[in-house]
Amino acid sequence: MSVLELRELQALNTLVFETLGQPEKEREFKFKSLKKWGLDLILGKKGGKTTYFVAEYGKRKLGDIYEESGVKYEVDEILYEMPKNKRLFAHIEMEDGRAYLVGQLREGDENIEILRLPAASLLLAYFKKHRLHHLIEAMRNVGTATELVKQRGQEGKPYPFSKLPNVARRFLREAKKIEREAGFGRVALAYYGENKDGDARFRVSWLLPTIALFEIDIAEKADKILGAFK
Repeated sequence: MSVLELRELQALNTLVFETLGQPEKEREFKFKSLKKWGLDLILGKKGGKTTYFVAEYGKRKLGDIYEESGVKYEVDEILYEMPKNKRLFAHIEMEDGRAYLVGQLREGDENIEILRLPAASLLLAYFKKHRLHHLIEAMRNVGTATELVKQRGQEGKPYPFSKLPNVARRFLREAKKIEREAGFGRVALAYYGENKDGDARFRVSWLLPTIALFEIDIAEKADKILGAFK
């Protein structure tokens, strides 16, 4: 079989399930999410101006003065609850092909940017912190949506939906539930059957909104079903 014939077979027979809509770009988070991401919220001076900003969890203490990327920071207070009347929002911004997580404290029309970090690096550190090893292994690229890929065995002709084993059907069913919770998703599954040793052969590509993966409940569910598909 030529490469062209193989690709046609795969394109025609790979199963695609989509939760329609656009990847969510902004989400409101609880204060405790910052700790889950490995960050402290600090009140202090940034470039001489009193404001809020974040630092790596546990790295800074009261009275610290330090410099990052040419900006001077002074730590006046490490906060353990949300500042009064403030709400925490985060969204994804794209710059030169790279995704950044941008966090803001919001009160009415006032937005105070407290973080702007590469989303991929923060996701991986956050997954590691919470032992979400299946997400670490599957993560391939990060934009407003993150692509998760899991692949085993040699390629072949994908099975139709009617011939999928229970483990593949269960993965698709659970993936759809997570996508509905996240508001967007796309799964492409090519299941090739088992090899001579009885091991499943497949390739799955799964898109989820990047901002939704910063919600620990969604990330844990995604990690669990990826681990169960084997």
